Amino acid sequence: MKKIIKNGIIVTASDTFQAELLIEDGKIAQIGSNLSAIGAEIIDANGCLVFPGGIDPHTHLDMPFGGTVTKDDFETGTMAAAFGGTTTVIDFCLTNKGKPLKNAIQTWHDKSKEKAVIDYGFHLMISEINDDVLNELPQVIDEEGITSFKVFMAYKNVFQADDETLFQTLATAKDLGALVMVHAENGDVIDYLTKKALAEGKTEPIYHALTRPSELEGEATGRAARFAGLANSQLYVVHVSCEDAVQKIAEARNKGFDVWGETCPQYLVLDQSYLEKPNFEGAKYVWSPPLREKWNQEALWNALKCGQLQTIGSDQCSFDFKGQKDLGRDDFTKIPNGGPIIEDRLSMLFSEGVKKGRISLNQFVDLTSTRAAKLFGLFPKKGTITVGADADLVIFDPNVERIISAETHHMAVDYNAFEGMKVTGEPVSVLVRGEYVVRDKQFVGKPGSGQYLKRAKYSMNTPLNQGETLSIK
Repeated sequence: MKKIIKNGIIVTASDTFQAELLIEDGKIAQIGSNLSAIGAEIIDANGCLVFPGGIDPHTHLDMPFGGTVTKDDFETGTMAAAFGGTTTVIDFCLTNKGKPLKNAIQTWHDKSKEKAVIDYGFHLMISEINDDVLNELPQVIDEEGITSFKVFMAYKNVFQADDETLFQTLATAKDLGALVMVHAENGDVIDYLTKKALAEGKTEPIYHALTRPSELEGEATGRAARFAGLANSQLYVVHVSCEDAVQKIAEARNKGFDVWGETCPQYLVLDQSYLEKPNFEGAKYVWSPPLREKWNQEALWNALKCGQLQTIGSDQCSFDFKGQKDLGRDDFTKIPNGGPIIEDRLSMLFSEGVKKGRISLNQFVDLTSTRAAKLFGLFPKKGTITVGADADLVIFDPNVERIISAETHHMAVDYNAFEGMKVTGEPVSVLVRGEYVVRDKQFVGKPGSGQYLKRAKYSMNTPLNQGETLSIK
């Protein structure tokens, strides 16, 4: 059905203006004034902002970890994402050494099919490089449209790859047109520190942070960035949590290396002290990299404002406090790593960023949607408001105040990482390809309506924001 959105303020990564939008056949058909179409539904966005649907480039839905599986699957996770204003997620497809990549991809298709309520794509984990993997990667890109690969530099004996694998992945990605993502922590040193802590009887959640110091994130980030420069390849550092890592990314970009950085809402508003909560409550805040000392938050906000970090992911990886997190009650290394963030990503950044003057409204759109669309081969179909783009739209009330709580969130998990925090701003209605998923804060979507997205290859020729330049060697 045709729809016309009237009376809203349209916000993109580069512009803010008042106009009307005509939606037809799932696309934005016209942008202008006094639009009309026979039989069109009129949507009154008076008092609201209208911006492109959020793109969350970092989620873990229905993912096995530490002897359990994340609580939110592709149904509950994407439903919560929609309530938060996200219309596309890119989830991480885990692989198994010695097994065909296509097997892992099919597993993720099976997890998501008939469940997702918004559009979605996959990143592919690379844990080893050999002839079989190298022969399969071109097919992964051409047939599956998976154009981003993730390498873990941490989780020794579980996910961690060695430096040779990372470097060869970067070199291969350069030739294939893929973006390499890294979880940047020095897993070997972390392994030593965690074993030492346990031997000394240090088992509480706070030791998860104390055995993963920020210096190890900075070291791994710098190492990965140097490899990217040496390979003349492209690198995306996920969930940057500290000033050490920000500095390494900034140094690499200043050298002209094609390096990008993502941070997450949890690192912007929560700090290491949350892991010291009594009665094992600190386990709710165990994820990797860990929360840092509070002073790192200013460095992250400055990096977002100055463009040293370019995207906001959620790193959604939810586990119940009771029945999952408590697997590590007597050993912090057995606490499943991850938190429930997907629903509050946009509201938290808007409230703490835009409303408090840390970033502009246009930067907010770029950080939560447009930049990810460009980096991950979805632009301009996704991530912007322009004629011909998918009508993935959020009608957002910028003035409403609410308290975040597990009692009112839509994730399946039994706690909220931001419990009790007051935020300003909330999605009212969310459309995916012109169809409501959330209407007047009520879910009206349908499991299985989300479409799998084949993404274009990585290209530095993707248009940047107006007035923006980037020099790459």
